[in-house]
Amino acid sequence: MSAEASSLVEPLPLAPFIDGIRNGEISVHDAINETCDRIQKVDMLVRTVLPEDARRERLLREATALESRYPNIATRPPLYGALLGVKDIIAVDGFSTRGGSALPPEVLAMPEATAVLRMREAGALILGKTVTTEFAAREPGATTNPHNRAHTPGGSSSGSAAGIAAGLFHVGFGTQTIGSVIRPASFCGIVGFKPTHGRIPRTGVLTYSNSVDHVGLFTADAEGMRIAAAAACVDWDTNIELTGHDMPKIGVTEGPYLDQADEESRATLEVAIGALQRAGSTIVRLSMFDNIGKINERHQTLVAAEFAEAHRDRFEKWGSLYRPFSAQHFEEGATISHADVIAGRNSCLELRAELDNLFKVHQLDLLLSPASTGAAPLGLSWTGDASMNLPWTHSGLPTVTLPARRASNQLPIGVQFVAPFGGDEQLLAWMTYLEGIVTSE
Repeated sequence: MSAEASSLVEPLPLAPFIDGIRNGEISVHDAINETCDRIQKVDMLVRTVLPEDARRERLLREATALESRYPNIATRPPLYGALLGVKDIIAVDGFSTRGGSALPPEVLAMPEATAVLRMREAGALILGKTVTTEFAAREPGATTNPHNRAHTPGGSSSGSAAGIAAGLFHVGFGTQTIGSVIRPASFCGIVGFKPTHGRIPRTGVLTYSNSVDHVGLFTADAEGMRIAAAAACVDWDTNIELTGHDMPKIGVTEGPYLDQADEESRATLEVAIGALQRAGSTIVRLSMFDNIGKINERHQTLVAAEFAEAHRDRFEKWGSLYRPFSAQHFEEGATISHADVIAGRNSCLELRAELDNLFKVHQLDLLLSPASTGAAPLGLSWTGDASMNLPWTHSGLPTVTLPARRASNQLPIGVQFVAPFGGDEQLLAWMTYLEGIVTSE
């Protein structure tokens, strides 16, 4: 890692912060001042957080109000004082929602997102809005990768992923319609979690594709992710723990799907497999997604059509302000037939059923694959290939990125674990244990 990257990459683990708050070793006011100082120092380079006048003063007022509301340390909520970065397609009271676009702020105005309300109720403070690609599609924002600013941080949740890596907040909200949580987490060397479809409410979130949009999370590590997910996800079961020390039985994806990844990403997967086997996991190699081309096509068709549906009224009035890809995406989506949309939605359900059966037939706990086709590409004009994430988004299964190792260019590459539909709690319980194994080599 270069000297500059060493100064820019400094994640803030959530669990030690919460422990420090509870035992009185950390002051929320001090943490706010330190974070605002760091934003002034590094965010001009990584450009993760949208500008805000008097951010420090607002946060300090909110911290004082939080302290008045919860004077007793023993009764403070689980995220008390934690700083939250919110992707700018998610509505937050007191902040405009622009979606990375040039549209007037009133055009995308919505009541505060349910997901944000849940985090506030858990004690989190909103650090600010984070940079997104335009409408969470492909037109990039200004964010750079803290590990090497000449490379993309991934997208569309660019600012939330890079902001976690740069240590500007403890938890980041992102969204994923193809690979916009899992891929940037891999590129930025952090943990990303895309829960089961619908586990984090989407009310107050700008729609891209209603059938497959997911709200997800970023944290510095797996332990912090469990804490954040318990607050963000509906009906989270906090009683699920690992029993004993048996290692999971893991299916490894091979075949045409894996062939989409580059040599370094496949090598990273093999290193992770070796570490897991030595730790006692049973590995089952499975040739999967022989029809990946058709899955990809159906997903891309569905999201384009639903993007056009979601933007129809806005585009009619403000289409001249859409950047080239967004305008083209809308125009192409508007030509897709209703029959193709229904086929795409049915495909989601069919793939979910197929994967559910695969888990049962092979008695698997998890599936494992690359989190991205490779390390972050050079340049900021393209946020990278989401092919490794698409089938899990299409099926709605929960997935997690864990950092695994560094590529030959010293950029991070992660691996992606997948659990059965609805198995979010068990997935994150495993991740707190497997994280040290996967990243140990």
